[in-house]
Amino acid sequence: MNYPLGTGIDFKGVYDRISKEIHLFEKTTGGQFIAPVSIHDLSDPIVKNKLSENNYNKLIEEIEMLDTAGEQFDSNEVLEGGLTPVFFGSAMNNFGVQLLLDGFLNYAVPPAPRNSLKGIIKPEDDVFSGFIFKIQANMDPKHRDRIAFLRVCSGTFTRDMQAIHVNSGKKIRLSNSQKLFGQERETVDEAFPGDIIGFVGNSNFGIGDTITEDPSIVYKEIPKFAPEHFVFMHNPNPSNYKKFRNGLDQLLQEGVIQAYYLKNSGHKVPVLGAVGPLQFEVVQYRLESEYGAESRLEQTNWKVLRWISPEVNTESLEDIVLPAGAAIANDSSEEPVILFTSEWSLNYFKEKFPKIELSDIPFASELAAK
Repeated sequence: MNYPLGTGIDFKGVYDRISKEIHLFEKTTGGQFIAPVSIHDLSDPIVKNKLSENNYNKLIEEIEMLDTAGEQFDSNEVLEGGLTPVFFGSAMNNFGVQLLLDGFLNYAVPPAPRNSLKGIIKPEDDVFSGFIFKIQANMDPKHRDRIAFLRVCSGTFTRDMQAIHVNSGKKIRLSNSQKLFGQERETVDEAFPGDIIGFVGNSNFGIGDTITEDPSIVYKEIPKFAPEHFVFMHNPNPSNYKKFRNGLDQLLQEGVIQAYYLKNSGHKVPVLGAVGPLQFEVVQYRLESEYGAESRLEQTNWKVLRWISPEVNTESLEDIVLPAGAAIANDSSEEPVILFTSEWSLNYFKEKFPKIELSDIPFASELAAK
């Protein structure tokens, strides 16, 4: 959508490929204020003076290459998910952010109907409903706050309204509603389909939970995927147990990693699963920097996880001889899973027990999708 003029400390502005204009900016201290911007034609001498001759010639060459070999903008392709608009800017210098926001308003899709267990829910429906899609702990470390972000799908939200937390079945009052932009927070009194609201301090909300006035509306918008890396995370300092436990619980609620609890095991520490090993490092860093709790990782031999069909009596699985190293566990929703040491081990189990249905996503999610 636009192209940078220089990089790093030489970053001077952007070329808008749609309007064919150059946006030059002046740096501000710490990006506290929107950078002053001047707009010029590409051939304007001011642009040549701002850039070195070498950088100007390089910019012309790269723009020509983009126009010749790059993708051309097509708003229909964007709406269909076949093309992604990319914007350059600098949040640190507070430049280019407005171009990104304007582009988002111009080209983002409007709120769409959502599938629920009740059926299709349209944005214009009167009943308020939405789902939690993100949880962030320690957004304000001084207060240890926890914010659950909800996407409004239908109806109108009003602050302090009564709604139902479908996953617990409890009636709740939706207070402490906020809108966040960078470090700024603002109380939200009213919101509509497509809006995002942050709720501060409600520890009962989890990722994927439905909040609605109609308990028959249940969204299953956030799928779970089978992790590929598994570890135990230990607390090496017993005096920090409370910090370690609270911090890990908060981060588990964010969905950065997943926890699995081994059946009939004396090992009280849950198995932690992640799609990539870097996620464990992120959790360790945040535990220490945000909660003051060190941690130690213990690697496991498990490589593959599969959910077990709810039609299977998990008690009878205890009588089945699992492949070497395999183990039965439950996820945080009490759905049973089997941990395998390899794909070969998984395939061996399938051959021996073809009637036991396995899935790489929770069966509750599959049923919701159907």
